[in-house]
Amino acid sequence: MSPSGTGYLGAGSTIRTRIALVYGGVFLVLGALLLLVVNLLVRAGTDGEKEAIVARAGEVAVVEAYRIGDDVGRAANEQMLMWSCLALLVIACGAVVVGWWTAGRVLRPVHEMTARARRLSERDLGGRLAVRGPDDELKELGDTIDALLGRLETAFDSQRRFVANASHELRTPLATQRAALQVGLDEDCEVRQVLLDTNRQSERLLDGLLLLARGERGLAEREDVPFAEVVAEEYEDVAVAESGVVRGSRVLLRQLVRNLVANAVAHNVPGGTVDVRVDGGVLTVVNTGPVVPPDEVESLFEPFRRGAGRDRTGPGAGLGLSIVRSIAAAHGGTATAVARGAGEGGGLVVTVTLPATVTRRS
Repeated sequence: MSPSGTGYLGAGSTIRTRIALVYGGVFLVLGALLLLVVNLLVRAGTDGEKEAIVARAGEVAVVEAYRIGDDVGRAANEQMLMWSCLALLVIACGAVVVGWWTAGRVLRPVHEMTARARRLSERDLGGRLAVRGPDDELKELGDTIDALLGRLETAFDSQRRFVANASHELRTPLATQRAALQVGLDEDCEVRQVLLDTNRQSERLLDGLLLLARGERGLAEREDVPFAEVVAEEYEDVAVAESGVVRGSRVLLRQLVRNLVANAVAHNVPGGTVDVRVDGGVLTVVNTGPVVPPDEVESLFEPFRRGAGRDRTGPGAGLGLSIVRSIAAAHGGTATAVARGAGEGGGLVVTVTLPATVTRRS
């Protein structure tokens, strides 16, 4: 076996194929050893018989008897070797076929478990593999997977309830606080605006956390969303190379674009630029800004990470790119970033790639 665990046949080979070939290979080796021993024993026995025949021949016929004996022995050995090898190859092929059939019978429960597991998802964790049959290793594996699915179902249900409850329980007091500040404090009060700004920042943080949790849970429903149209709704100056339709949530995709554009604007420099381009399911946002060290780019996608010069008292919550990557992953896509050098104006090139059906513009 190779270090990857797939064997020397490569990652594309199936367990059934490997079992069949191993079965046939082992039979071929053992059969070859058997035939080798048989041929050596037959050769030795033939030589002994030849000596006995020559001993019974007269003195005049000794030379001729030796010659005839050698010819007969050689012909017999050649015929036996030829037919033995042919029989070995035929039977080895039969062993591979038998191994293939046997492996298929043995691995049938595994294929059934795989098919059932593929039908399960985060939205349908109530199903189980329910492997039937003798109490063997395969049934034990199926029962273990069922137990794992049960724990996952409980964990996801708990997370959904928590997000729903948090959305209600946390929004209500924040809204109450905002109303109390707006009504209870005069507009000329110095503390009023500070408290209102803090309240709004808390609301943005809550919205970001809930959106991040929603994106990481995946999509309950999908629809065909014209990606370029969604981007144009958030950024009018978008350049569209090719239009594409993405299967997903229009609300989440709009939030993805909104976060990307807001991040590009917030982390820009005075007089800087923001370029947005759509090519099918690929969205590219390029901005000028502070120079980001290349080894720090990936960390910008972590929650609560801010760009250079940003602190925890600023207006952002540090969730912009985290939410972008989470929403992209929920749609089966990716979000990456590349730092621009000082000679290019600094900033980032952020690329979101989503599975999309490209539609040609007329």
